Amino acid sequence: MGSPSSMSTTARDSRVRFLIVTLGCAKNEVDSDRMRSLLVASGYSEATSPEDADVALINTCSFLASATSESIEATLELADDAKAGVRELPIIMCGCVPSRYGAELEEELPEVAAFVRTDEEDGIVEVVDSVLGIIRQDVPGRPEVLRTIEATSAYLKISDGCDRFCTFCAIPNIRGRYHSRPLDELVAEAEGLVAGGVRELVLIGQDTGVWGCDLPGEPTLASLLRAMAEVVRPVGGWVRVLYLQPEGMTDELVDVLASVDEVLPYIDIPIQHVSERILRDMGRSGSPEELEGLFARLRERIPGLVLRTTAMAGFPGETEADFEELAEFLPRVGFDYCSVFAYSAEEGTAAAAMRDQVDEDVKLERTQELLDIAEQMGFAATAAHVGERTKVIIDGVEEGPDGVELIGHAWFQAPDSDGAVHISDGDVAVGDVVTCDIIDAFCYELEATIAEDGA
Repeated sequence: MGSPSSMSTTARDSRVRFLIVTLGCAKNEVDSDRMRSLLVASGYSEATSPEDADVALINTCSFLASATSESIEATLELADDAKAGVRELPIIMCGCVPSRYGAELEEELPEVAAFVRTDEEDGIVEVVDSVLGIIRQDVPGRPEVLRTIEATSAYLKISDGCDRFCTFCAIPNIRGRYHSRPLDELVAEAEGLVAGGVRELVLIGQDTGVWGCDLPGEPTLASLLRAMAEVVRPVGGWVRVLYLQPEGMTDELVDVLASVDEVLPYIDIPIQHVSERILRDMGRSGSPEELEGLFARLRERIPGLVLRTTAMAGFPGETEADFEELAEFLPRVGFDYCSVFAYSAEEGTAAAAMRDQVDEDVKLERTQELLDIAEQMGFAATAAHVGERTKVIIDGVEEGPDGVELIGHAWFQAPDSDGAVHISDGDVAVGDVVTCDIIDAFCYELEATIAEDGA
């Protein structure tokens, strides 16, 4: 790798460039963004391709076995590309795979120059320096806000880890016990994002509903949402919260969702299943009656509520009757959006050791049936907005089949998840929040025109 070089943090050396490849969920995107900000503040510049990079960071996902395999394959492909013609390119593997598998990776992946767990990512500058043999003349700077602005919506990770220990989930083994980020830190990050052009803050975490339970004074998610509403109010922005659990739907939280204009009446509650026996085996609580009652109460108290959920097919011991109970429950409640997963036996989880594992073919059949139900619900919910007048955030401009069109998303569409709004023309800019008339729907996509009177 040559002799060590030096770098001053007062002058960026554009020849020292990093590439970040992010796999997995939105929480990984936030972690990558933090690492990017630290590296840029320390004098590095970002590359967009392996050919232009001096070092590559792969931020990995290990939530499912398939995600782990994808992360390792992406790493090996990058290493193969380097051997096939890209100049020498050290690879640093970050995130969930190193957190889950630790030291054993060093022997299994000699192609990787360094491994960085999720709780080590704020030290990424020192790791990259070490890999590249860079000796600094002064201490790296640290930006006030560890984020870059890349879109009109931004994920704000309010916590990490999880204390629920669902029997199918490896997250507590990967990211540790639940820990909330302090309110002042979150407000500062949110203010920086909004100042940079963000108009929608999307609050995420493994279990957002219990935010604050481990902080002094035990603040609540409802109080955090009020604080975030104050941040976005001057620019006419929105606050959205994802990954709530049924137990987290307190009266205080419901009141905020119902009454604070900037906090969107959009709730994402992953139920996973409804069979009381299956839920118990998952390490969760509830029953069809309890869950149906919860969603009815939420719809009664929150006008115009939009509901998203997640369902899992093929958990160990799931009988045909259990599955039918779930398949009938979803359309009965009438979720607006539903993600579907086939159960995956994850190494180190209690469910992986359970008897009565469901046959793979049966699992896939059930998953497809749930996907069909989810599409029917989602397409119908999307089409129901035709004829409405609603607010839309303009996210970008694309070349469509009929020429240039504006792309945005309405308040009832979570970014990157629930489709988009396509607008043929209009004198608006990316980042504007505009009033639109919805005129047509196709699957999860909507077509709209900007309201002439702007009301």
